[in-house]
Parts: sequence; C-alpha cells; structure tokens
Amino acid sequence: MRIWGNQMADDLLALSERILDGSTSIDDHHPLRLQGASTLQEVSDRVAFVEAFANVVAVDTDAGLVLVDAAGPLHARSAYEAIRGWSHRPLHTAVFTHGHVDHIYAVAIFEAEEGAPRAEVVAHEALPDRFRRYERTNGYNAVINQRQFQLPQPVFPGNYRYPDRTYRDQLRLEVGGVPFDLRHDRGETDDGTWVWLEDRKVLCTGDLFIWASPNCGNPQKVQRYPAEWAAALRAMVDLGAALLLPGHGLPIAGEARIRGVLNDTAELLESLVEQTLALMNQGARLDEIVHEVTAPPHLLDRPWLQPVYDEPEFVVHNLWRLYGGWYDGNPAHLKPAPEALLATELATLAGGPGALARRAEILSDQGEHRLAGHLAELAVQAAPNDPALHRVRSVVFGRRAELERSTMARGVFRWAATESAQLAPGSHGAGGSPV
Repeated sequence: MRIWGNQMADDLLALSERILDGSTSIDDHHPLRLQGASTLQEVSDRVAFVEAFANVVAVDTDAGLVLVDAAGPLHARSAYEAIRGWSHRPLHTAVFTHGHVDHIYAVAIFEAEEGAPRAEVVAHEALPDRFRRYERTNGYNAVINQRQFQLPQPVFPGNYRYPDRTYRDQLRLEVGGVPFDLRHDRGETDDGTWVWLEDRKVLCTGDLFIWASPNCGNPQKVQRYPAEWAAALRAMVDLGAALLLPGHGLPIAGEARIRGVLNDTAELLESLVEQTLALMNQGARLDEIVHEVTAPPHLLDRPWLQPVYDEPEFVVHNLWRLYGGWYDGNPAHLKPAPEALLATELATLAGGPGALARRAEILSDQGEHRLAGHLAELAVQAAPNDPALHRVRSVVFGRRAELERSTMARGVFRWAATESAQLAPGSHGAGGSPV
C-alpha cells in the first residue's frame, strides 16, 4: 500500500474497517470535514482514491486518466497534485457524478498543463441546467454557504466547466480498453450519476453514499428524491461490488460490507418515505408528521448513518415538499400576518417582549430548547433593536448549536446566535455561554 499527497495519512481502507467494526468513532473522521491536503491511495489495480472534502477517483488507462469527480475549488489543486504524484498520463475523461461545486474544479487544472489536450467531461443531461441555476442564484448560494459553514463572508464559486457530452439513463464509456458504466438516478440531486467498473468490481457512488445519514433533507437546498435514492442503492447491491468509493468519506472493501451499508441506507430512506406518506394519506399536518416520524432505531447506531451532516427529521420536511407542496396544513400559515406583527401581538399578551425572553431563558435552562427557540425569536421579532433580547436569543441558539450534531442544524443555530451577539455587546453568542 502506498499513499501520495499526505504522507502522514492513515491507510484509508484500514481506517474504514476500524470505523465499520466500531473500534474507531465516525466523529474522529467526519466524512464532510474541511480537511487540508488531499490523500491519495491506490485501492485497486490502476485505480486511485483521493480523499478530500469531496473525493476523486482516478483510473489510469492506456489512453489517459479518467476521473470520477474532480473536487471543489478549495481542494482541486491538492487533489491534482496528489494525482500527479501517482500518474503523469494526460486527463482523457472526467465524469461528474452531479453538479455540486465541490465535485467539478480539478479538470481546469489538468487542462491548463502545457500541451495538455482538452478533456471530455461527461455528465447527466440535467447538469447544465444546474449550472445555469447557480449562475442566476450565486448570491443566494453564497449566503447559504456562509451560514452553513460559518464562513467570514458569503462564498460561492462560478466559472463552471460545462460537460462536453451528456446522457439520459445509461451510458457505457470505454477509455483505453477500460469500460465505465454510467447510470442515472435521482437522489441528492436530479442530475445524479453513479459509475460501475465491472472488470474491477469497483463502484463509485458519488453522493448517493457519504458515510452519514443521507443528505436528503438539507433545509436550505432544492428538492431531493428519497424513494429514487433508495432504489438506486438497491440496484447497486445487486452488482456484487468488491470496492465502494463514495463521494465523501472513506473507501469500503468487501462485498458483504458493501451490501450492508447500501442496504441499511436504502432501508432508512424507505422507512422515512413510507411513514411520511402513510401520515400524509391520513390527512396529518406537517407539524404532526415531523414530530411522529422517526428513523428505525436499529439503524441509528450504524457508524455510516450518523446524522453528522443532514438528519432524518429534515428528510421528512423534504418529503412533504415533494409530495404535498408548501402548504403545511395550518390554515393560519396559508396567508399569514407578517412575523413581526404576530410577535408584537403575542408579546403584548405575554406582558412585553421581555417576558417572552425571560421565559425563553427558563425553558432553555430546563432543556426545552425547541420551545425556548420559538420564544427567543418572537421576542426579537417584537423588539428587534433591544440588545437585552438579543443577548437572550444569542444564548438560546448558541446552546442549541452546541447540542446539535448535524452540520445543517449547527450552521443555522450558530448563525442566529452570532447574528444576535453582534447586536448585543458582551454576549458570548455562538459559544452558548450565559450572558
């Protein structure tokens, strides 16, 4: 076994096995952490796996390199250098498993090499529409990134590498005598591709498997497709892969291991879909469904299904949006009053915004964090310029952030805590310390 790029890195397959068998915690190797240098390991004959924030798979063929995904703007250079330490063949083809910006940027670096040919980029036919949408909503996505990852300023890249070739359902590529079967399924995105290297029994899942509870409910992103996602995972199981190379997280070796992680992930999604639809068909409101649907307990202990990025509760919201629209069943929400007006009225009934804030503090101290969040938010909506109220809001949401595990929840709550801390001098805000 040889490692390129980060010479101090662990054997990725050995680390993967330790997490799978429970001897190492997934929290010690978060699958979506913003780590530094990329690490490359040759995991099969002429197949390299590059672990970065979003992984890259490189296949060395006689006609040149084939990449499955190409890293994001922060890691593209590091991934490129790791690959170049392993092979100097020109880049022939790059397959984008989807158009998220953490998967597409190293191609330009290969193409900028002196005398390098233009690579052929292959993707699903829906991917160009994604890029066009990103171009129209760059500012919105920049704010989401800032909030989700607690960045100092809004950040979202542009200059997308559009595909040279697209396909609809399935496509077989052959490069240097190596066949690559591309298959489309909707899951985290509508433009999803997964890749099967039959001769090597290597499965490249893209983000259909990420060593975490599926990123299928992200509260700040567009529609996701849980049922189709589960069906894709079931189809992968039938292939009998010996090596699974995911879009995020570590490689997994062994047919039994791979069957297990894919089946468990599919079962989790299927359960959430069936529970949600059953309640929707009974006429339940979104509020009831969100607080009643739960992930199967036997799956919640799996190291590869921990809610460290997205979480099952958010998937329920996404399912409601997919099957039911935006009306949540509460008639008051159909044509609501402005939030500030409602907050002012409730504050008046309660004895003023300060009363709401004091009650929020009490509830937070008692561990009733969801209810405390409502009252703290109402208080500042009713009196948005009161630093004392913002101090309470900062503490309430700072505590919530500390207690949450998923990147999605922590990002939103820390954003709220920091937002109020900036308006309340002396507040510790996002740290959750009392003022």
